[in-house]
Amino acid sequence: MNKEELKQAFERFTDNNDFNLNPDREHIGFILNGLIENEKKFGLKLCPCRLRDGTIERDFELICPCNFKTQETWKTKGMCWCGLFVKK
Repeated sequence: MNKEELKQAFERFTDNNDFNLNPDREHIGFILNGLIENEKKFGLKLCPCRLRDGTIERDFELICPCNFKTQETWKTKGMCWCGLFVKK
């Protein structure tokens, strides 16, 4: 992933009122790089931290951002499953 792709992906996720990106820039870069690679490979921004099984239904559950506010990690740790997003 080049710097422009990373910048565009970062900007897409920062325009919100409910959550922030994880302040760990290295972690953000790792996750965003995986998202962009999955988009190129599969046509969807699939979470790079979760394994897909190749079915449409399952793949749609892995599109980032997922419905992380319903996850236990959001409620208990204040972050999404992969740690890309954190509560404000």
